[in-house]
Amino acid sequence: MQQYLEVGKVTNTHGIMGEVRVQPWADSPEFLCQFKTLYVDQTHWPIQVERARVHKNMVIVKFQGITDVPGAIAMRNAVLYIDRADAKLPEGSFFLADLYGLEVRDAQTGQALGHIAEILTLPANNVYVVRGGEREMMIPAVPQFVAETNVEAGYLRINPMEGL
Repeated sequence: MQQYLEVGKVTNTHGIMGEVRVQPWADSPEFLCQFKTLYVDQTHWPIQVERARVHKNMVIVKFQGITDVPGAIAMRNAVLYIDRADAKLPEGSFFLADLYGLEVRDAQTGQALGHIAEILTLPANNVYVVRGGEREMMIPAVPQFVAETNVEAGYLRINPMEGL
């Protein structure tokens, strides 16, 4: 499992005191507000968060040491990461990054159908793109179709739709 997980991207500055606007890549923008340290880009350079708040589905972040507009502009387009160890998830929750590559099995027969190759994050619900052999399936990530998600054991059991 990856130690650092992408959580958002700095899109612009906010105000004149060095704050930045972050587009969160999480279930809710509030999730991003709980972290005191974020990590910047692929180098995972740590940066301390002085404060963070939600504003119109974006997160306004004030980083330590960034005190003006030019400093905030330098952060524009930076991808932000969290350390997995810093995240506190509710029981039964998981990171989407942990689902990539999981084997997908038929819940009734146990037959392997493929692996999760992509996850589409749509407004209604996520959709798992499963590739196996010559076929590709799209499975809505809802209880009606997903019988069990076992990240530790490396599989996802589904109830296939008619005609699949």
